Amino acid sequence: QVQLVESGGGLVQPGGSLRLSCAASGFTFNMYPMSWHRQAPGHERELVAVIHALGAITNYADSVQGRFTISRDNAKNMLYLQMNNLKPDDTAVYYCKRSARYNNPEVWGQGTLVTVSS
Repeated sequence: QVQLVESGGGLVQPGGSLRLSCAASGFTFNMYPMSWHRQAPGHERELVAVIHALGAITNYADSVQGRFTISRDNAKNMLYLQMNNLKPDDTAVYYCKRSARYNNPEVWGQGTLVTVSS
């Protein structure tokens, strides 16, 4: 069974840091691009960052460039998002996603809530 499970969300003050994790199982992790997305209340889900299968190429939304870092450990089937200098506008539910490839559909995790507030 293909599964993505996020963890690491919580309440943090502005300027603080959090590291999100996404544990993948049920598929060959190192064959798929992975990404983080977020959805704030009343807003559409948006792409935050993407990382290619072997981790050599990453891309970020302008709003998080220079503050967030996406990474992966293919030996552990893990995806990460290091978030620094967090702002109240970063408050959202964060989701990891496996890209659709090889005639297999995209897969989403259940999400983890990040709240940035003083």
